[in-house]
Amino acid sequence: MRDPWALAHQRARDAGVTLRPLTTVEDADLVNGIIEATWGGQHLDREVVRALAVSGNVSWGAFDDTGTLIGFVLGWAGVDGDGLHVHSHMLAALPDRRHRGVGEALKLAQRAQALDQGIETARWTFDPLVARNAWLNLGKLGAVIDRFARNFYGSMTDAINAGERSDRFTVAWHLRREPGAHRVVDAPADLLVRTRDPLPRPRLARDRPAHAAVIEVPSEYHDLRGADPMLATEWRDAIADAVEACLDAEMVGAAFDRDRSAYVFAMPEAIEGGV
Repeated sequence: MRDPWALAHQRARDAGVTLRPLTTVEDADLVNGIIEATWGGQHLDREVVRALAVSGNVSWGAFDDTGTLIGFVLGWAGVDGDGLHVHSHMLAALPDRRHRGVGEALKLAQRAQALDQGIETARWTFDPLVARNAWLNLGKLGAVIDRFARNFYGSMTDAINAGERSDRFTVAWHLRREPGAHRVVDAPADLLVRTRDPLPRPRLARDRPAHAAVIEVPSEYHDLRGADPMLATEWRDAIADAVEACLDAEMVGAAFDRDRSAYVFAMPEAIEGGV
């Protein structure tokens, strides 16, 4: 395994940022600037960043060469039926600095810190319909989807999620594994695909794949939602049905095909090296 901190700082250099721990109430003000630019209508109580830091749950920031915070990651130690993990609750970068590797560098810093503390798993949630987050989580980091819930957070009021059902995947990221995508060795069958209408519509296959399945999603869901909110709801329902079928069959979400904008679910034995 490559040195986790060396890898995190290398990814940060590649993204043109420097990583720094966020530990003060003044840092919380900087974090709130990112939250407002990302979600709108939300803020973090100033004392939270300080309380997390002194309890061993240090948040991390990405700073540009002018010393401006352009992204952050925040989480805390959690316990579930599988034991101790880091719950990585928030990750965000300024809108004009996305898609440049900042989020990956921040997650890798959180990974390195967790491994220093003897924690070997990280978990977090994300919206199944946001393809760019799927690519980061599954394609770059190598997390796997093992849980799903409809309306996970209930009604949300921020600018991105207001008026939507808050369906969420929960992923597990095994931190001692070298970051990177998993490889599914069985050829997956299409379970949910996009039609080629002016706006893509979901089409669910009648037969359920036995070992590995492809679930396509819109490549730019928020654009589709803006153009046709009813179609967006149709997509959310179709994806929920398809994902539940895969998880009920004991598959996990192992990969994200960026070219197809599609999840690949598979039985654990159909994933190279297991999960």
